[in-house]
Amino acid sequence: MKELLSGNEAIARGAWEAGVKVASGYPGTPSTEILENLVKFKDDVYCEWAPNEKVALEVAAGAAVTGVRSLVTMKHVGLNVAADPLMTLSYIGIVGGMVVIVADDPGMHSSQTEQDTRHYGRLAKLPVLEPGSAREAVQFMKEAFEISEKFRCPVILRSTTSVSHSRALVETGERLPAAEAKFERNPPQFVPIPVWGRKLRAKVEERIAAQAAEAAGSGLNRIFEGDGGHGLGIISGGIAALHCRDIFPEADILKLGWAWPFPDELIRRFAATVKRVVVIEEADPILEEHVKSLGIACDGKNLVPRCGELTPVRIREVRSKVCGEPFEAPAPAAEGLPGRPPILCAGCPHRGVFFGLAQFDVIVAGDIGCYSLGVFPPLSRTDIILCMGGGFSMTQGMVKAGEKRPVVGIVGDSTFFHSGITGLLDIVYNRGNSTLIVVDNRTTAMTGHQDHPGTGMTLMGEPTAAASIERIAEACGMKRIRVVNPYDIAQVRAALSEELAVDEPSLIISRAPCILKERKPLGPVLSVDPDKCRNCKQCLKLGCPAIETAGGARPAINAQLCNGCSLCRQLCKFGAIG
Repeated sequence: MKELLSGNEAIARGAWEAGVKVASGYPGTPSTEILENLVKFKDDVYCEWAPNEKVALEVAAGAAVTGVRSLVTMKHVGLNVAADPLMTLSYIGIVGGMVVIVADDPGMHSSQTEQDTRHYGRLAKLPVLEPGSAREAVQFMKEAFEISEKFRCPVILRSTTSVSHSRALVETGERLPAAEAKFERNPPQFVPIPVWGRKLRAKVEERIAAQAAEAAGSGLNRIFEGDGGHGLGIISGGIAALHCRDIFPEADILKLGWAWPFPDELIRRFAATVKRVVVIEEADPILEEHVKSLGIACDGKNLVPRCGELTPVRIREVRSKVCGEPFEAPAPAAEGLPGRPPILCAGCPHRGVFFGLAQFDVIVAGDIGCYSLGVFPPLSRTDIILCMGGGFSMTQGMVKAGEKRPVVGIVGDSTFFHSGITGLLDIVYNRGNSTLIVVDNRTTAMTGHQDHPGTGMTLMGEPTAAASIERIAEACGMKRIRVVNPYDIAQVRAALSEELAVDEPSLIISRAPCILKERKPLGPVLSVDPDKCRNCKQCLKLGCPAIETAGGARPAINAQLCNGCSLCRQLCKFGAIG
C-alpha cells in the first residue's frame, strides 16, 4: 500500500513498522511532527514530551537497555543539550535498537544556528544515516534499528528541513512484533567507571572499523550511473544527492545514505571509475575532507556554498561552476509586494510585557520562542539571545560583571521547565539581582502548541499533574514572586517599576494563554473613531498588526485581525478606540 507522507510522517511510520515501543523527545522545528504522528499509534508505542532533550535521550536509553526498541527526537540544537548522555551511551551501548533522530536546519529557517549533526556522529563514534526523501525515511528507520542492534549502539538518523517537510508516495508495511522489556544486570558493560570504561573505549574503535566495512556494502549507499561516459563523478548525500541526479544527468553519482563512518573502499572504487570527483554536501565539508584524506583529488567547497540550504537553484549555480556554463538566476516570483517581517500575533499576550519593558532603561536577555520577536521595532526590547534557558543565566553574568543598569531575563513557560529552573536557582543561590520574567502562555507555542509539564496534559492525551512555576521558584528560594495579567498595561508597568527597584532577585510571571491556541476573541473587535482620533500614533507603538496606517493617515483597526485584547484602548488618551 502507498501513502502520501511527509518526511516526518514517514519517519514515524518507519519507527512503528520497526516495532518501536518507547519514544521520547522535545519539540523543535523541523522535528516536531515525528512524535505528533507516532502518538497516533499510542496503543503500540508509549510517547512523551520530555522537559528537555537530555532527559528525552536518557528515557530512550533506559528503554533500550531493557531490550525494547526506542527512539528520541529533537532538532539539531537539541543535540547540544543531549550530548552528555549520548557520549557515554556510545561506550556502554544498548540491547534493543535505539535511534536518535535529529533534524538539521540548513538555511536556518527556524533556528539560531546551522550546525551539522554529522560532527556529533564522528565525535560520539556512532553511525549516522541520512535519508534524502520521505520514501527513503521509512526504509532508513528500519535499517537504523537493525544496525543499532547488530552493533549494540545508538544510531543517529539525520534529517533536514527539506526532508522533514517534503512529501512523497511511501510504500507502507506491517508492524514487527515488539520485544518484551527485561533488563539483565551486567555492570562491566553498563557501569563505565575507569576500570571497565577503558575496555569499553577500545571496543568502540573495533566497532567503528566493523561499521565502516559494513557501510561499504550497505544498500543505503547507492551508485547512479549517468549518461556522460564516467567523466564526472559526484559524491553526495541526503536530499542534495537527489537534486544532483536531476541537475547533473550526465554524472555518475555516489549517494551516501550511511553518512558515517565512511565506506572508504566504496569511495575509492567509485573515484577510480570517473575522471573528476566533485563532493556536493550541505553545511560543513566533512565528506570532502575525508575524501581528500583518502588521497583522492576532488572539488568541494571551492565550488559549493558552505552556508544555507542546497536548493535546486543553488545546485544549478554549482553546475555552472563545475561545467563552465552560464547561470541565470530565476526571476522573483513576484515583485513590488510589501515586506512581511516576523511579528507577534494580534492579541499576543507577550506584547504587553515588551511594551512595558520599553518604558524602562534596562538590559533584556531574551530566549528561544515566540517572544524572541520582541526584538523588532517598534517594541525593540530584546538585547541578546543565546540559547534555551540563557535568558535567565546570562543575567547573572551581567550583574556579577558589574553592569550598572538593571538586567531583565525572559523565558517562556516551556523553556522554564526545559532549562530555566537551573538558571533561576543559580541566581538565588549565588545572591544575584536580576528581574526574571516567565511569559507563560500555557503551551509550547512556537513549535505548534505542544504540552509541557505545566499544562496538565501528556502527549498521550492523559491528564496529569501540572507543575507550578510559582512553587518551583519558591522551592528554589525565590522570595519575590508575582503574577500579572499582560493585557493590563498599568499592572505590568507597576510590577516592573517595583521589582526593578528592589535589591534582590524577583520573578514576574506574565500569565495569559496563547491567542492562537485558544482560538477565541478576548473581547469585542475594536475600532478607531476618526472624530476623536488626534493621530498621535501612540497606539502604533504596540506594533500590533491589526492597527494599520499609511502615508500619515489616521490609524485604523483591521476587524479581521483584531482579537479585542484592548491594549490599544488603554494607550489612547483621547478615548478614540472602542
